[in-house]
Amino acid sequence: MNMQTKPPRTAAEQAILDNYAAVLGQLPGDAKVTSARDELLSAISDGGLPTRRVESWHYTDLRNLLRDVTAPAGSGTAVALDPLVGRSIVLPMVQGTSVDAAVLSDMTVAPFKEKLASGAAAAAMVARGSDDLIGQLNGAFVSDGYSLSVAADTSIGKLVELQSVQSGGQAHNRFVASFGAGSKATVVERHVGDDLHSGLSTSLSALDLADGADITWVIVQQRGVSDQHLGQLSARLGADAKLRVFVINAGGKLTRQEVHVDVAGEGAHFDLRTVNLLAGDSHTDVTLTLGHSVANTTSSEIVRNVVLDRARGVFQGQICVAQEAQKTDAQMACNTLLLTDDGEFAAKPELEIFADDVVCAHGATVIDLDEDHLFYLMARGITEKSARALLVNGFVDELIDELENEELVEVLETIIEQWLVDHA
Repeated sequence: MNMQTKPPRTAAEQAILDNYAAVLGQLPGDAKVTSARDELLSAISDGGLPTRRVESWHYTDLRNLLRDVTAPAGSGTAVALDPLVGRSIVLPMVQGTSVDAAVLSDMTVAPFKEKLASGAAAAAMVARGSDDLIGQLNGAFVSDGYSLSVAADTSIGKLVELQSVQSGGQAHNRFVASFGAGSKATVVERHVGDDLHSGLSTSLSALDLADGADITWVIVQQRGVSDQHLGQLSARLGADAKLRVFVINAGGKLTRQEVHVDVAGEGAHFDLRTVNLLAGDSHTDVTLTLGHSVANTTSSEIVRNVVLDRARGVFQGQICVAQEAQKTDAQMACNTLLLTDDGEFAAKPELEIFADDVVCAHGATVIDLDEDHLFYLMARGITEKSARALLVNGFVDELIDELENEELVEVLETIIEQWLVDHA
């Protein structure tokens, strides 16, 4: 009989276990929460970091890519930032700890550590499955975050900015948001690091949209050049609810952003728009699972990628249409500008359709800049570098322009332009 031996722990796996033992006494939570943490940590200890053999991690071999894990303590230099858009409602997290909980008339806000301390968070501290490393790691180490609740028929006029600012060390945040029937809001989830200190961060966001809610959720990831960031957003949509998720990855050495959406109510609609800006020797993975479980629902996903240097990128997109989900319309596209011979981008779109009256499609392209377009601009006195930047901007700005808030559009376009100045 062949006995399959478990490989020895990597330095990163051992560091995770050691870090947990070192900080457990400092983490908030009652006996139920501590028990949930222990179970999640045990799953990591038993299974180890995922490898290429785990289908959902096939293109991001975390056991190989996550070579080491920094100690929990950071440099102590992180501070809350000014908002991307003035007059925003800012809810900062500095080095994994909430700074202030705003008292607002149209939205209830509380630090997530209160739910941990009371044990109210214990029931939600479970992994999505055996391959949910982000859920396991975040659940074991999460110390704070924010809980948001927007009442029915309430429109939040200002942007809400959830900040996670980090300078080395570790930060594990959780954002839980419920939006009442007919409510409307735009939330920016912003992750910022620095280039001087290496850090590890996990962030888990859980959204619940009641019937008719209309929500825009923007994730802006600008971690430092040596940072490792693992993010996960899960959402459930009620009848006639609309959720638009925008993801901009413009930093980090190792990044994985998961998006898991259940379109559970008739008439609901989901949009995903993603811009991945990849340079150096970074690795960025965006993984989507989308379930259409009832009839008469729609979705649209567009991912645009710019790849420079030796960077590697991944988009995995899985759409599952249940047998009951007749009249589903689901469209998915992944488009990549590969501007180097050494860069790589892998696209893995999947459709699982069990209904027979649907309109579903997916596609993927990999191209370089059009030489005719480049020549046209250079013939009018524009330098080659500026011409390339203009064409790349046009490739990605089209997605950003779909946002309704003009001030936010301008800020995000500036972030993209600055990234091109720094890297192109």
